This record gives sequence, C-alpha cells and structure tokens, in this order.
Amino acid sequence: MKFKMFSVIVGTECCIASCPFCVSGVKPNKENLKERNINWRNLKIAGNLANRSCIDTVMLTSRGEPTLFPEQITEYLKHLKEFQFPFVELQSNCIPISLNKEKYEKYLKEWYEEGLTTITISVVSNRPEINKKIYMPNSDEYIDLPDLIKYLHSFGFSLRLTCVCCKDMMDTIDKVEEFINFAKENKVEQVTLRPVNDEFRRKSAEEWIKENKLTDEQKLNIKEFLEKKGTKLLELERIGTIYDVNGQNVCLSLPLNKNTRDTNPENARNLIFFQDGHIRYEWEMEGGILLWKYIMNNQIKKLVNN
Repeated sequence: MKFKMFSVIVGTECCIASCPFCVSGVKPNKENLKERNINWRNLKIAGNLANRSCIDTVMLTSRGEPTLFPEQITEYLKHLKEFQFPFVELQSNCIPISLNKEKYEKYLKEWYEEGLTTITISVVSNRPEINKKIYMPNSDEYIDLPDLIKYLHSFGFSLRLTCVCCKDMMDTIDKVEEFINFAKENKVEQVTLRPVNDEFRRKSAEEWIKENKLTDEQKLNIKEFLEKKGTKLLELERIGTIYDVNGQNVCLSLPLNKNTRDTNPENARNLIFFQDGHIRYEWEMEGGILLWKYIMNNQIKKLVNN
C-alpha cells in the first residue's frame, strides 16, 4: 500500500476548547489527562510504511488538544527522528500555549531542537469575537492571535492557519480575502481553508454542522475567487489545491468523506498511528486496520526480556 499522509495521535480526547463541530467534545478530567502508554514497536512499523510511501510530512494530531500532553509530544519527536521526515507538523488550537507561555517555553525550545518544523493553529476566523464564540465561549476573551503568531515565530517555527469554514464565520469572498490578508500581514507561511465536514462526527456535532455548514454555492464561490485572484501552484489529489494569492500560500482543502475515499491500495489517503499500537488507514471505519495492537501478558514479557 502507498499513503499520502501520516498522522500520529497524541494525548486523549480531552480539550479545553468548546468547538461544536469537534469529533470528541470531551472536557479534561483527572482520568483523561493521564498520558497513555505508547507502543513504540508499532510506531517504528508505521514510520517505515510512511518512508516506503515517500511521505515527506508527519502530522502530530489528536482527537482532543495535543498540547495538553507536552511531554508526549517531545517523546514522539525523539522517536520519529530516525525516519528523517523533512517536515514535522503539530496540529493544535494553541490555546494552552497562549494562556501559559511560561510553562510551554521550554517545550517549544525542545520541540524545535527535536525536529518540529510547523505548528498549525486551528481557527474559524481572524476576528477574535468569532473565535471566542466557538473556541472559548465561557471566557472573557479569545487569545491574542497576532501575539501568538509572533511568539511561535520567535522559536523558528513555520506556521499554518487552518480555518474551519462555517456559515456566518467564513462563508463569503470578503471574509476569505480578509482572512488571507490577516495571514499575510502577520507573516503566516501557510493558510488552509477547510469547509466544515459533516461526516464522521458525534451526534450533537452532526446536528450543529447541518445548520452551519457552507452551501455548495458558497464553496464554489470561494474556489472561483481563489482561481481568479490566485495562481494555482499544486493539485494534491484528494487532499486539496494550493494557490498563491498575492504572495500568500493558500490551500483549499477537500473534506475527508466517502467522496475522497479511494479503494486502490496504491492510492490510500491516510496512514494513522494510535498510541496503543493500532495502525489504520481509516479514521472512522473499524475495518480500515493494518495492524492490531499486541498486548503481552507478564509471562510472555519475561520470556521476551530474557
């Protein structure tokens, strides 16, 4: 099999944000803040599979918020070094980092030294009042996004702003153009526009998305704007299209759904490693598995160790 993307799962399902479209929607508690053990043996198998597919980027991601588990991120980076991926990306809302810079400063330095190249910040807009409504509705204000961008740049990271496009938030050409200009003004290296996906979600998220997803006409308007105002740079099959818009790198992402699934094993979209050792090529379909976790009982462990 050959894959296009390699994702490594960090942490648990817990997150401090309150995104109504989230696949998880689990708040932190004593139990879900405990780090899970990682099956390093199977990570090596997954890394070798990614290398054989000539994948150039590994994405540290999560069902929740990965930066709630900074030590685990560091451990992953150390173990991934042997595979020599040119690009290592952390996908996050970055709220914990912004709220506690003193705590995360040492980790950011470590992550950079251990090979992290890119940090993706998930948003729904460049406007703080809109981001607050989605990510931090119970807080007085949203984080200072321009300050966070400047702060992360100071460590040497490249940044990507990934905008989950929803109705009344990022649904018109004017809003998209404003978002792109914001990214350029703040020297953000990459922008991704990702229409909110209504498949593979928990029930409450499905209902919210049904009311707040972009119409086909709105998605087409955004695409036509990028085609007209930008220069097409790359077509990434079943992933998206990358444009240069007035000097700003912009990717219009294709959603992960049944329409972007390809049953050709030479053209699989995802290679996904879970901490317990599962290696999958589907996020939601239980049958999309390559390697099952292997748990040794104590007697077998003794034999192996001897």
